[in-house]
Amino acid sequence: MSPSAGARSPLPVLVTAVLVVATAQQLLIPVIAPLARQVGLAEVSVGFVMTCAALVYAVTSPLWGRAVDRVGHRRVLVGGLVLALAGLAGFAVVSDLALGRQLRGDPAIVSLMVLTRSVLFGAGMGAVPVAAMSWVAANTATTSERVAGLSRIGAVQGLAMALGPAIGGLLAVLGLLAPVWLAPALVVLVLLGVLVALPRRPRAVPAVDGTGAAVTPLPRVALRPWDARLWPVMVVGFGIFLSLGLTVVPLGFLVQDRLGVTGTEAVRAAAVVSSCAGIAMVVVQGLVVPRLGWAPWRLLRTGVPVAGLAVLGLVVADTQVWMCAAMAGVAAGVGLAAPGYTSSPTLLVGPDEQGSVAGLVQMVTGATFVLGPLSGSALYAVAPELPFVAAAVMCGLGTAFVWVRRSPVPAVAVGAPVPAADPEAAPATDPEADPTAATQAAATEEVTTAAAVRT
Repeated sequence: MSPSAGARSPLPVLVTAVLVVATAQQLLIPVIAPLARQVGLAEVSVGFVMTCAALVYAVTSPLWGRAVDRVGHRRVLVGGLVLALAGLAGFAVVSDLALGRQLRGDPAIVSLMVLTRSVLFGAGMGAVPVAAMSWVAANTATTSERVAGLSRIGAVQGLAMALGPAIGGLLAVLGLLAPVWLAPALVVLVLLGVLVALPRRPRAVPAVDGTGAAVTPLPRVALRPWDARLWPVMVVGFGIFLSLGLTVVPLGFLVQDRLGVTGTEAVRAAAVVSSCAGIAMVVVQGLVVPRLGWAPWRLLRTGVPVAGLAVLGLVVADTQVWMCAAMAGVAAGVGLAAPGYTSSPTLLVGPDEQGSVAGLVQMVTGATFVLGPLSGSALYAVAPELPFVAAAVMCGLGTAFVWVRRSPVPAVAVGAPVPAADPEAAPATDPEADPTAATQAAATEEVTTAAAVRT
């Protein structure tokens, strides 16, 4: 980390927020399929709720990213947590009413679940990883530091994959609604912690020229997935996370159908499988990736095929042990690939675009879960094996792409110093503070990248 990160680094608070909110989300994963069947919802309805949440997440993530560049991490995080809290609390109320038969009818239940779980929670959750990722990208001095920092954020999300389902499975003995009500309670705690512990952003000083006259800020150009610098990385990221999205909802149904369990037993069985995946991701992203010190493209070339081979195991898995092993393999592959995907774009843009690129990464990830859950549910209704075969095909295509195409990050830049900026502590790169400095930083980045490419 750069010196500017210093003793007042907000990273511990940001990482804790990522952990808690992701855990709150994962609490619901093993519950959704049994809950849907208890209230009479079809598999496709569950996929629709998940798809709408991913769509909202994808649409709002770039907005959060640009907001980080303008107003700082604290305001973005607080706003997102308030929305997430409203969504989870509303979803708990809707689920309670539906199980108690005070709320009836597929259209009414699905509509309210979309409003709470999808719109409110989906919008709010997107702010949390964007704030954490953009801070790491703006406050790391070398490629290896950046990959390791983003990998640890991924490890925290993997830890949530282990904690959430495990806690949800344990609480299922108290009823299906116990994990549903715990989720908003966790968000309340992290919101209070952020309000108390996360430092406020220093007030920006208006920029002036040599005569003392105010300087008009330069307009920012929004990043797009098809940006010439970024699209190869975005294509790979889309493929790997689409393959994961295809398995999320069908896995819950697969556990019930192949193991012959229902209700709370199904919740516990799904929780065990999901926890195995979470543990594998924690180990890979938290311990293995930082020690490997590999370049981002090498991580992708290794992780994508590993995930593809492992997901094929779900096609034939008929015991809980085999399901756990297959999902652990998928998580290990994604755990290797994800840091390569999230770090590569940050090495291709200037320091004043780190918030925007973090939002763009999350937007592409969210877009895969627009298609994944709904497609996976529809394919499962045709044949239980189809969503997992489709996921393996996506990984196969991704493997071919990363091995045929050269890394978009110049080899000379890997392991070398990269531009660092601290938008929280140094608002000089903010358009309201010093547009000249921001322009010079961006120009320096472009010159450095061009020289690396020529080399």
